[in-house]
Amino acid sequence: MRYLPLTPADRTEMLAVIGAPSIDALFADVPPAARLPGPVDLPPHQGELEVERAMGRLAARNRPAGAGPFFCGAGAYRHHVPASVDHLIQRSEFLTSYTPYQPEIAQGTLQVLFEFQTQVAALTGLPVANASLYDGSTACAEAVLMAARATRRSKAVLSGGLHPHYAEACWTLAHTAGVATRRLAAAVDAEAAVIDAVDADTACVVVQTPNVFGTVTDVSAIAEAAHAAGALLVVVSYGLLKSPGEMGADIAVAEGQSIGNPLTFGGPYVGLFACREALTRQMPGRLCGETLDAEGKRGFVLTLSTREQHIRREKATSNICTNSGLCALAFTIHMTLLGEAGLRQLAKVNHARARLLHDALEAIPGVEVLTPRFFNEFAVRLPKPAAAVVNALAADGIIAGVPLSRLDPSAGMDDVLLVCATETTTHVDIADFAEALIQELAQ
Repeated sequence: MRYLPLTPADRTEMLAVIGAPSIDALFADVPPAARLPGPVDLPPHQGELEVERAMGRLAARNRPAGAGPFFCGAGAYRHHVPASVDHLIQRSEFLTSYTPYQPEIAQGTLQVLFEFQTQVAALTGLPVANASLYDGSTACAEAVLMAARATRRSKAVLSGGLHPHYAEACWTLAHTAGVATRRLAAAVDAEAAVIDAVDADTACVVVQTPNVFGTVTDVSAIAEAAHAAGALLVVVSYGLLKSPGEMGADIAVAEGQSIGNPLTFGGPYVGLFACREALTRQMPGRLCGETLDAEGKRGFVLTLSTREQHIRREKATSNICTNSGLCALAFTIHMTLLGEAGLRQLAKVNHARARLLHDALEAIPGVEVLTPRFFNEFAVRLPKPAAAVVNALAADGIIAGVPLSRLDPSAGMDDVLLVCATETTTHVDIADFAEALIQELAQ
C-alpha cells in the first residue's frame, strides 16, 4: 500500500471533529522556546525517482567490507555467510513472522527459537539460554540488571578489557535502576584486576575473553573470587575456546553476529544470553520450551515470558519488547550448516589467519604487538596516532582496523590499533596491509 498524504479537506474535517481551530493549536502545550521557527533543514519533498537517486548517491559513499583488504573487528566481524542462509530467511513464513503468542499457529517460529537456544547453551556451556536479545551490548547490560535482582545488591564491577560500548550500555541501563557500575581503567591483560574491586555490595563482575584488545583469559580464578564474595560472574565470550560455563560463569553473553549475519554497516545483530538453571526466572526476554500436545506429539511453547509486554511492568525482568528473531534464525541456519566439526575447523582457520597477520605486523619496525594471547584479533601500538594511520590507508583502499581512540577516547591509547583476521582474509590482503603500513610509517 502506498502512503497517500491527507488533503487539505481531510485536515479541515479532522480538525472540526476534534474542535481545534488549526494544526498549530495541537501544539499549544509545547513551550514557544522549544518550537522551531521554521521547517527543519532538510530537502523539500520529492518524487520516488528523485528520492531513489538521492539515496543511491548516499549509498555510493559507503565502502563495503568486501571491497578490499579489511581488518576491522572489535565486536563486529566480516565472515563468509553461505547464500543458503539468506535464501532461507527470506521465506515469507520466517521473514514476516511476529511474536508467537499463539503456539498452535506458530510451531515453526517456536521450533527455530528452541533450536537457537539449544545451540547457544551448547556454545556457552550453560544449561539455559533465552530466545535472544538485541545485541551483545544490551545482553551485557541485561546481565548486570539480572545479577542485581538475583543478589539484591547494587553494584557491578566492569573489567578494563570490556568493550567500551558494552560498558556504556551497562551504565545507561543500570544507573536508571539504581545499580552503580565501576569500570576499571582500560588494560590489555588485566581481567583479574576485578577481584580486588569486589566488596559486600557487588552484585557481579563483568569480564570479557577474548577482551576488546583480543586477550584470551581463563577466568576460573575470577569466578572463584566472585563467588566467595557472594557475587555473580558475567562473562562476555567470543571464539571457540574454553566455554564460560566450564570456567564458572553464572551468566554468559555474546554478540552472535559472526554466525549467519553480515556486518550490514552496524546492525541489526543478535545478542546471546545464557545462565545457570537457578537463575532462570530472573532471565530477561523469553524462553521457548519443548512439550507434548493433547495427542502426545512433540510441540513448542513460550515457557517463560518475563518481559513487560506479557506481564505487569513492575514484575517484568526486562523492558526489551522483542527478540532479534530473523537474525537468530540466520544464526541457527548457519550454525546447523557448519555443525560442530565445521565450527571448529572455521575457528582454526580464523586463528591461523590471525597468526599470519601477527607475524607480518610484528616484523615491521616501530610496530609493537600488545596482546599476549589471542584468537583472531589483537592490539598493536604504532609510532603514530592510530586514527591517522587508518585514514591514510583507507585512501589506498585498505581498512586497517579500529583505532582504540574511536571506542574509548579517554583511555590515553591513541596509538593503539585493533586488528582482526577471519577466514575472509587472504595472504594477499595481509601482504598489502603490511606493505602499506611500512610506507605510511616511513613518512
